[in-house]
Amino acid sequence: MDRLTKAITSHQRAVIAVFLVLAVISAVLILGVSVNYNLADYLPPDAESTVALGIMDEEFGTGVPNARVMVSGLTIAEAAELKTQIAAVDGVTGVMWLDDVEDLTTPVEMMDTATVEQYWRDGSALYQVTVADGREASTVDALYDLIGENGAISGDAANTANMQNRVVSEVLGAAAILLPLIIVLLLVTTTSWIAPLLFLASIGVAIVINMGTNIVFGEISFVTQSVSPIMQLAVSLDYAIFLLNSFERHRQETPDAEQAMRMAIKESFSSIAASAATTVFGFMALIFMRFEIGADLGLNLVKGVILSYVSVVVFLPCLSLACVKLLDKTRHKRIVPEIRGIGRGLVKIRVPALILVLLLVAPCFLAQSRTDFFYGMGSPDPNLRYGQDTELINETFGEPTSIVLFVPRGNPGAEAELSAEIADIDHVTAVMSYAYTVGEVPEGTLDDSVVSNFYSDNYARIVVTTDTGTEGDEAFATVEAVRSAAAKYYDEYYACGESANIYDIRDVVTEDSGLVNLISVAFILLTLLVTFRSLTLPLILIFVIETAIWINLSVPYFTDNALVYIGYLVINTVQLGATVDYAILMTDGYVVNRRTMLKREAVINTLQTNFLSVLTSGLILSIAGFCLNFTSSMTIVSELGLLLARGTLLSMAMVLLALPALLMLFDPLTARLTLKSGFLKKTEKEVDVK
Repeated sequence: MDRLTKAITSHQRAVIAVFLVLAVISAVLILGVSVNYNLADYLPPDAESTVALGIMDEEFGTGVPNARVMVSGLTIAEAAELKTQIAAVDGVTGVMWLDDVEDLTTPVEMMDTATVEQYWRDGSALYQVTVADGREASTVDALYDLIGENGAISGDAANTANMQNRVVSEVLGAAAILLPLIIVLLLVTTTSWIAPLLFLASIGVAIVINMGTNIVFGEISFVTQSVSPIMQLAVSLDYAIFLLNSFERHRQETPDAEQAMRMAIKESFSSIAASAATTVFGFMALIFMRFEIGADLGLNLVKGVILSYVSVVVFLPCLSLACVKLLDKTRHKRIVPEIRGIGRGLVKIRVPALILVLLLVAPCFLAQSRTDFFYGMGSPDPNLRYGQDTELINETFGEPTSIVLFVPRGNPGAEAELSAEIADIDHVTAVMSYAYTVGEVPEGTLDDSVVSNFYSDNYARIVVTTDTGTEGDEAFATVEAVRSAAAKYYDEYYACGESANIYDIRDVVTEDSGLVNLISVAFILLTLLVTFRSLTLPLILIFVIETAIWINLSVPYFTDNALVYIGYLVINTVQLGATVDYAILMTDGYVVNRRTMLKREAVINTLQTNFLSVLTSGLILSIAGFCLNFTSSMTIVSELGLLLARGTLLSMAMVLLALPALLMLFDPLTARLTLKSGFLKKTEKEVDVK
């Protein structure tokens, strides 16, 4: 360790240069990292909808219709001409409209009413459009140029285009709000005007390197792109604060700045490593999700925390030594002084606080699992054109959803019978297959390309339209009914489409839930066992943070609000990994103090010493969450931000109010079940005043 610290401090310019060069290279590499906005792409390879999407692409050369384009004020002839123009837009791989299932030479009044109303109502035409993956933003813009103000676009492609256009600006917007708030918070809790800038520089370099090294993955999810930079900053800023605080203490012992920094690195190396380890282990649990968006986010956060740790123990010392004169010149008195009596005041309310927690824990545990969930992208922002267009199309044509079913080609009788049975299923408003619908049109009246819409070399395609929307009990029941009907006629069948994809997402993520929670708790519990060498303390700490998580996740149930399930699943791990550090800090201080003090004194002293540190760290993380919630138009990201903010405040409250009571309550048991605890025992002259 001595050789390492000397090597770091003796090569300041080289270290700074290396990190800055890596940051510049990484900043360039960020431009090469693509962002995936399609949740269905993160389903396991063996999920039914994943297989169906592969068949769609390989056999038919197109995807599931992912945009609804509505244009008003048209005649039938004008609508047919517009379809041709839409098909010619760069990035559009397929368009379905009325002329694909009906002969337009027949008067509309003589056509099947239910079929017509899927595509034509009162002078408004609705086209089912397929936009190529990765081309959503440019293609949707081109479609808007074509249809003008009289048109509206909704669906996955429009949502993706909205996210592509906004995700970077929203991340920058969140940072623009978060950074000034963090700087102000650090200025009032530190003793140097430029120290906050050094903190942010060291973590900022790590964030840029983390984002640039994502090039090894090829692409990342939009959730990772939106959440990871803010999360990395919020959870790892403490490491920089720990190091510089240690540096300031050791400078009072030695006038040699380099020697003081070497002592600070040596002192804080293991404590920062322990803090980073609990966060890393918490995030690692996400990697075990079958729904691969968890692995995408988990790997990124783990990599980010490790890079932040390296930056703090290598880059920050060199940067601080290079600026040591400036640190001295900008020194100031602590603006927010230590709050006298805070420890004693918190101890006085520990009993009612613990009683309140015990009264809440059972109902909150039950409530958090009974919340209504969304499994897709959630509701569109009504303040954006995408949200307004979606509402307009739904008002005109309802909220139809397509389920695309693939069955082996070669049995038109079974295909027709299956189509007829599906047509009788509740909430199915139309069924299109060649054998059932198109085959009834006289030969030669339809374009030859129509056949290719329904048949490939190996599969027949059946398009089912429902009125259920993309998710919910009715939507999922309809998906199940369609798949059950297909199973009667075929041994091999595959279904995809928005509702079918989300149905599979629901099954996968709900299976992930128990496993991910178990792994995250097990990882953290093992880390705490090694850290404290105690059987009671890890259980107390896990109980404290898990209770905060249960209370956090029960709020949507008690307020009758639905919650995006991915946010529910991720926050279980993220809140545990990110906030257990507060409990570790308090417990470690208690164990140290307990060796020279009785339990009440030890708790009071620990609270007094660590209150400001816990408060500062907790406020930074909660502010980061509120910034995500405030700036993001994406429901998943916005709700995850709110959960993070609220969860952090609850974890902080639990650590400051309930943890002291539990430490005192279980103190005798902890003394016996902690290896070499060395707790001070009462003597005849020492009475533990209660």
